[in-house]
Amino acid sequence: MNLEEFFNKNNIIDLSFFNFRNAITAAYLANNDLQILRVNENFRKFFPVLGNVTNAYFPDVLAQLGVSGEQITQFISDIESKGFVQIPSIHIHVDNEERVYSLLSTRTDDDSFTYLNCIQGQFIDRTAEWSLRNEREELLEQKIRDQEIIEENSRRLENLAHRLAKYLSPQIYQSIFSDIEETRAAYARKNLTIFFSDIVKFTDLTDILEPERLATVINSYLSEMSSIAIDCGGTIDKFIGDAILVFFGDPESNGEVEDSLKCVEMAVRMRTRVAELQKYWQSHGVTQEVHVRMGIATGYCTVGNFGSEQRLDYTALGRPVNLAARLQGIADPDAILIDENTHGLVHSHVSCEPIDKITPKGFSRSVQVYQVGDFISEAHRGRRPELSRVGQHVEINVIDSSDIRAAIEELRQFQEDFEKQIPKDTSS
Repeated sequence: MNLEEFFNKNNIIDLSFFNFRNAITAAYLANNDLQILRVNENFRKFFPVLGNVTNAYFPDVLAQLGVSGEQITQFISDIESKGFVQIPSIHIHVDNEERVYSLLSTRTDDDSFTYLNCIQGQFIDRTAEWSLRNEREELLEQKIRDQEIIEENSRRLENLAHRLAKYLSPQIYQSIFSDIEETRAAYARKNLTIFFSDIVKFTDLTDILEPERLATVINSYLSEMSSIAIDCGGTIDKFIGDAILVFFGDPESNGEVEDSLKCVEMAVRMRTRVAELQKYWQSHGVTQEVHVRMGIATGYCTVGNFGSEQRLDYTALGRPVNLAARLQGIADPDAILIDENTHGLVHSHVSCEPIDKITPKGFSRSVQVYQVGDFISEAHRGRRPELSRVGQHVEINVIDSSDIRAAIEELRQFQEDFEKQIPKDTSS
């Protein structure tokens, strides 16, 4: 005789389901055919739309709750093949509110009471947890989006700063982006050495050359002159067509003597570099040699931001600026003229020849003018970079001095190409 024959079936089922009656989850008990036998009170509270579900087919109940067909199929498949089901999230609309539940179900086996061989399960309300998870994921996604925006803006600012650097002297660029002294908001009275240069008969070049060729020539000229100015520590004020205005002594100064010496050194190197570039320019249609005039003057100037609220120009104003321009205007081709103030600072280091006393246009008194030869010290001249070399078999002229490494790589490539043309030794 079986033990189950001595007990009331419904009472045993009730006892089996007793632990679920007061559970905070929505619990159910179904037979092996998935027909619902019992549900607890929370099941009815969770899903009031269902009403009485006793004897209902559980997958149909899931469908009535709006559970997706895919999840219903998963439930049936898992309970038959595995004997248990774990569906972490089921989205169900209850009273026009979306709630999220986990569905856990398992088969039970009992050797003494065969009618307890059934399926027990429960819906666990995960809505609050799911909301918190969504909020966390949204915050994380927003953080990622914000980071992407920051990185994109940083790239744009970096690109903008890189482009802006081409329009500003490095010293001015650094002072702007380092935010020092609210970056040049005030004016200052400083002793500066001013350099002014332009190309002789540049107008003739503009009439002869096509725009593209003219752009190549003038850009290479300004690029090389700028590299020398920066290397010597000068502040590039502006380009006016082919003219170049550079000053020494602001925003950084090494003392008026050193500032003047650096300016003269820059001018000498520029003159040499122009001579080195002649063949390159001739290959671009410049039929006559290019010559440059240069003027240098030293004295007190007012330096700072000048302009409007829409556009500012960091520049120097004063008598030395005008005098440097006048000296440049009267200089012979390839000559460097300096005023008496500059001569007094550099004459012990630089060979200078007195020219004459002149009264420049707009000046009330005469000015002693000197023409610069070169630095007296051989050791000093030997420290200058040589960008052109002439040997017995080859002549090398580096056109773009801003990238010496690229020039070295080209030379190595030339070496490899020529080595390939050397006949192999077949004597062995």
